[in-house]
Amino acid sequence: MFYQDRIISDYKILLGKPVIKGTRISVELVLKKLSEGATVDELVSDYQVQKEDIYAALNYAASLLANEEELVTKK
Repeated sequence: MFYQDRIISDYKILLGKPVIKGTRISVELVLKKLSEGATVDELVSDYQVQKEDIYAALNYAASLLANEEELVTKK
């Protein structure tokens, strides 16, 4: 799955935060709800999105982390 088909960032929508296309549901919200124990099925029901949208949000977040460099500093 390519997140680019379902996740967009437009400065006119939530100040450019990445969202599920056609909604104002941010990737940040999806991650927060999942971390709080919500299930994919609950998010689909509560926010009227598709499972593929949730998986695309996860794929987007994973892609960002995969390209992030970790800076280790010594104290």
